Amino acid sequence: QVHVVESGGGLVQAGGSLRLSCAASGSIFRINRMGWYRQAPGKQRELVATITRGGSTNYADSVKGRFTISRDNAKNTVYLQMNSLKPEDTAVYYCEVVLPTEYGYWGQGTQVTVSS
Repeated sequence: QVHVVESGGGLVQAGGSLRLSCAASGSIFRINRMGWYRQAPGKQRELVATITRGGSTNYADSVKGRFTISRDNAKNTVYLQMNSLKPEDTAVYYCEVVLPTEYGYWGQGTQVTVSS
């Protein structure tokens, strides 16, 4: 069994920064891909950023240049540094952890609210 827990969300003014963390624990031998997704009210969940075990990253166009994803393989943890936040970044942010079986585990999400 794998547990995924996100933290670091909150309320911030436009232009501010937040750092999200996601820690995976449990029956984990190896984690391949880790990623952040978000879902705003009334919208579908969308990709924010992903990172492979080797450190290759992929970002949604809407966050390029503002968000940075990183990971600590020894701690089974992934981070999302979010700078220059905009009201449209408001959403619940979810972390996905993908094992070598390509099965993904999700956390419960953390709320990010950006006020204008």
